[in-house]
Amino acid sequence: MTPLVDPETALTLARPSSVLAVLDFAGVAVFAATGALAAARGKHDLVTFGFFAAITGVGGGTLRDLLIGAPVFWVQDWRYIAACVLAATAIWMLGARTWRFRALLWLDAAGLAAYGVMGAAKAATYGVAPLICVVMGVLTACFGGVVRDVLAGQPSILLRRELNITAALLSAGLFVTLKALTVPTWPAVGVAVVAGFGLRAGALKWGWSLPAFPSAPTRN
Repeated sequence: MTPLVDPETALTLARPSSVLAVLDFAGVAVFAATGALAAARGKHDLVTFGFFAAITGVGGGTLRDLLIGAPVFWVQDWRYIAACVLAATAIWMLGARTWRFRALLWLDAAGLAAYGVMGAAKAATYGVAPLICVVMGVLTACFGGVVRDVLAGQPSILLRRELNITAALLSAGLFVTLKALTVPTWPAVGVAVVAGFGLRAGALKWGWSLPAFPSAPTRN
């Protein structure tokens, strides 16, 4: 099977100075901040802030790496955990602000789209089948948030009507589709990230959601 991402591009993706590497660190920091915010809602201490930030920031990527047989990224590079700690510290020092949750929803939307692509792209470099690359993209973008919500005792993102997982699915699926059509990697990344972010942004601004399963008709 021909890999979706050629070897030269695979080396570029792993290079610290590459665009996707920067997006990877930014995504970890953004998701770590949402984990710290979950700790803030529960009025926890700074250590718990750091724990929630780390588990949310690296949770999805950890599961992806274990499933595709890759070295776990944050074990290989300590800067990912440092980014989580810095994000948690920033949220702690920011204190109670009325706008911070709304701002992080939009940052989370960008991280969701970028991480969906990043997860799919990394899986592709390991020769994973296209459909599984899409699954890895969605897991990378969403699994950390699932663990965060379970630990915080909040409704999981899996149970919310808003377009959250769907945005990650669109990003990952569109990237894999474009690569299968031999579109160059960087244009494929740009289109997929913009599409995923646009879908999530529409859900935040206009309340977009998928149709729900219909209720059974009531009998008179």
